[in-house]
Amino acid sequence: MPPLPQTLLSPTISPPLPTLYLSKTPVFASPHQIPFIRLSSRRSRSFHLQPRFSLLSVSTEAPLTAAENLGAKPSPAEVSRTIVELSSTGTLSSLSPDGWPLGIGARFVVDAEGAPAVCLKHPESLFAADCQSSFHVQYQQTGSRTPQCTLLGKLSKPDDSFPLKRLCTKWEKKYGEEVEENLLYLFSVEKVLQIEDLKEEGIWVTPSDYLNAEPDPLRNFAEKIVDEMNSKHVEDVRRFCSVYVEPGFQAADAKLIWVDRLGFDLFIYSENAVFAVRIPFPREVTDEKAVKSSFNSMSHLAWEIERGYLTLDFDKKPGGIINARPDEAWIYMCGQAL
Repeated sequence: MPPLPQTLLSPTISPPLPTLYLSKTPVFASPHQIPFIRLSSRRSRSFHLQPRFSLLSVSTEAPLTAAENLGAKPSPAEVSRTIVELSSTGTLSSLSPDGWPLGIGARFVVDAEGAPAVCLKHPESLFAADCQSSFHVQYQQTGSRTPQCTLLGKLSKPDDSFPLKRLCTKWEKKYGEEVEENLLYLFSVEKVLQIEDLKEEGIWVTPSDYLNAEPDPLRNFAEKIVDEMNSKHVEDVRRFCSVYVEPGFQAADAKLIWVDRLGFDLFIYSENAVFAVRIPFPREVTDEKAVKSSFNSMSHLAWEIERGYLTLDFDKKPGGIINARPDEAWIYMCGQAL
């Protein structure tokens, strides 16, 4: 197993375990703090581990319903706020003065409540006055999944000069160029449709939920961690699947798709299909050091189990199906307490 990043250096563990660089303040200090699954060593001691998961065998032609328990996962409002914060461009759509639906691409910044502010010259020549509009934003995760959200509302000119100046400052910081205050228009958020991926069904989010939600604290470095895990710690990613997941088939490969404060998403590839799994962290993480510490601890524990130093004793629990693509089985797995 390859060593983890040097930022996590601390004394190594003595043989027969591999050389691991553990954080001085790991997310969990002992197996007792990892919930749900009983773990017994060769001395018959009992511990608790990260929940193990299993895939369901389904037909993609059958209607699918949402599982009651989807595991630890950010709310659709939080996901929407995160998508908007991470993106730089969106599609503004409304009716033209002659009644045709019209959509244009626009760069934007976001105010403190998540409302996008776009830079437009003479929008009245493109769109009918005081017309209901939509603003669509999407963000591609590792080239494999495209979460998106569509905000419904209207364009307006901010009356207060102070918010305008703050938006101009954010624009200059984000794009490296100045913008004239009279060109900035704020998009009011009256309703939000959040979609997990292409071909998926959407979930409606109320404006109050959206405005009160916080974007994920890991958003600015999540992509870097995902790339690092997929490029430098491939065996650890595969080990997560073999130890924490019970797919019921021979997995050809596994790939980390995204990480957030509550857990991470994996794609498991078989010969004919792609399966999605959600694995929660033992506890919430809010910074880069805590994420790496959690991955490091889970990797170490999975390595012990895989090598037979620790033995799992558990009842397999099926996960819940959330959706299926027409061309492949698309399964969501979630942990359940024993």
